Amino acid sequence: MRAKKKITPHCLRHSYATHLIEAGVDLLAVQQILGHHSILTTSRYTHLSSQVAEHCGVRINALMDRFTVGCKVRP
Repeated sequence: MRAKKKITPHCLRHSYATHLIEAGVDLLAVQQILGHHSILTTSRYTHLSSQVAEHCGVRINALMDRFTVGCKVRP
């Protein structure tokens, strides 16, 4: 059975970095692991997967549900 997508060392490196970030590893630690000189290079790996984006949305909504917005009417 052949893989549908060509797997390259770069692809594996990118996947590894993405999984580290999704697992909560600090971006500076990922930078050091990958040997990047610039954090901007490492930040390219921070794209959000749909699962992570959904999880973030749930957490943000839970946080926002704690707040009430209202205005007081003065007599």
